[in-house]
Amino acid sequence: MSIVNEEGDLEKEDHAYERPDFWVTTKNKQLNFMQHIKSLLKEHGRAAVVVPDNVLFEGGAGEVIRKNLLRQFDVHTLLRLPTGIFYAQGVKANVLFFDAKPAQEAPWTRKLWVYDLRTNQHFTLKTNPLKREHLDEFIAAYRPGKRHLRKPSWSEATPDGRWREYDYDELSKRDKTNLDICWLKDKSLEDAANLPEPAVLAQEILDDLQSALQQFAAVASELVDKRAEQSA
Repeated sequence: MSIVNEEGDLEKEDHAYERPDFWVTTKNKQLNFMQHIKSLLKEHGRAAVVVPDNVLFEGGAGEVIRKNLLRQFDVHTLLRLPTGIFYAQGVKANVLFFDAKPAQEAPWTRKLWVYDLRTNQHFTLKTNPLKREHLDEFIAAYRPGKRHLRKPSWSEATPDGRWREYDYDELSKRDKTNLDICWLKDKSLEDAANLPEPAVLAQEILDDLQSALQQFAAVASELVDKRAEQSA
């Protein structure tokens, strides 16, 4: 889409990818990336994709993609990554695991297992980097090749457990099929004595502000595009 001003100069140029193998047309690069990955998978192919939080909760095209992904693929695992480890500054990331399946009437996703490695965890790129051993509990819980033997560490008796399952009916009833799921209580909000170091706290605030700014920028861009289309 090209927008030319009254002087005949190119004012803005934007792209939306329309492909027959995509569920929905959108200018959101992260959502298009997800659709591209699912299109590449052959039957019984497996994927583990790093995605920012907005892919899990964004409405519109995001909701369409999540609904189709849950129905047509076995979306079995979500790893919520801690902030401050990689990806764009201020963007919170996750790893979404899903397998390609043959066509069928019933949804392929029966249970989504979520591991929360974010809440009450504080990592930085330099002073406290994420290491391999921090993933040991998740890998043990994942049970590669034996997913049917998985057991949750969360229960009403163990509310601090980081490993929890959600069935398809629960997910499909969530507003906009929101997969940005969190159940652990943030201890820093409950007890001032548990607050992280000021530098860590300041960085977390900065990350949240930058993430919010990026989301507002995306909304503003869409509003400008819609206004331009209406004026054309």
